[in-house]
Amino acid sequence: MKADSDIDTVLDAAVQAGAVPGVLAAVVDDRRTLYEGGFGRRGLANDHPMSLDTVFWFASMTKALVAAGAMQLIEQGRAELDEPAARYMPELGSPQVLEGFDDAGKPRLRAAKRPITVRHLFTHTSGFGYDIWNADVLRYMTEYDLPPLTDCRKKSLHQPLACDPGTRWEYGISIDWVGQLVETLSGRSLRDYLRAELFDPLGMVDTDFIIGPSQRRRLAGMHQRHPDGTLEPIVLEVHQQPEFFMGGGGCYGTVRDYAAFVQMIAGRGRARTGARVLKPETVALMGRNAIGELAAGELNAVLPTRANSSNFFPGMRQGWGLSFLINPEPSPAGRSAGSLCWGGLANTYYWIDPTRRVGGVIATQILPFADPTVLALYDAFERAAYRTLLPA
Repeated sequence: MKADSDIDTVLDAAVQAGAVPGVLAAVVDDRRTLYEGGFGRRGLANDHPMSLDTVFWFASMTKALVAAGAMQLIEQGRAELDEPAARYMPELGSPQVLEGFDDAGKPRLRAAKRPITVRHLFTHTSGFGYDIWNADVLRYMTEYDLPPLTDCRKKSLHQPLACDPGTRWEYGISIDWVGQLVETLSGRSLRDYLRAELFDPLGMVDTDFIIGPSQRRRLAGMHQRHPDGTLEPIVLEVHQQPEFFMGGGGCYGTVRDYAAFVQMIAGRGRARTGARVLKPETVALMGRNAIGELAAGELNAVLPTRANSSNFFPGMRQGWGLSFLINPEPSPAGRSAGSLCWGGLANTYYWIDPTRRVGGVIATQILPFADPTVLALYDAFERAAYRTLLPA
């Protein structure tokens, strides 16, 4: 694409410098697409140019989609946020907390001091962790041969808690359990439910847990960033014959598709097509801090090939909604206080500014998460968007 705007210049410069093989980005308000652009190619091993229909692994950007689907069911009165999750999923009825390992290497487990509520699952305060960011969870999964989550085997979900429910923000498999809740309440698979109730109403035609033949032809390649800064093509894919649909990170789709979701949240539950997906009061609830005085957002990685340690807003006490990171103060890049954001493991990111009713999406396919080069590009993209498309 021809570089003819500040955003084009930012994205193209990153590709020309070799910082990323390719990148796609979009900016929307609650009614229109303000920007779409792509530069570079789909991968170092893929000469096809980045096009607006390129398919990416959304990874943890799946979480907000699943949360929105679950909130539809909560709107309908099928579940309550502050009820014990075991009321709907009995397998969560006797959670155990992992308190490290004894001298013989055996896990020290005890009963949790309180039940896991549905709200705990939405807010990552259930106690469930991730092996990428918690050394005890990593050790437990390794020693008990729990498969990686990308294998989508139900055995992976049966982990002890890293802390008591409600005591800290612990990023982990909580939204995978929200996905299981959607299936329990709706009587449908998570895939079928989200297709009918969210993806189709929003026109998210390429978003799915299963990569179809058309999407596979347009799939961006995955890369590993090595410590010396070089990139290597790798093979990494969510299992395509899953035992369960991974609500915490299983979706693939296009930037255009995800921008439609961002637009719906910015539009307080209404899609650009006019479809009412969520009630305005539900969207407002999802965007309010739901963890009280607990602090969210800081991740200390223990698997450096998968993630760097990260904090999107250092020095700022961040909140968490249902299911978004919330910056309580204006950000340096331009977003308003009370804006929402998150990202995916392979360096895909989005933000939603409810005050301005705008948002953006940027996507690459590079590991580890929080790649400094991509984060710098994300920041430059957002600054250019606010400067040129969203002036105060």
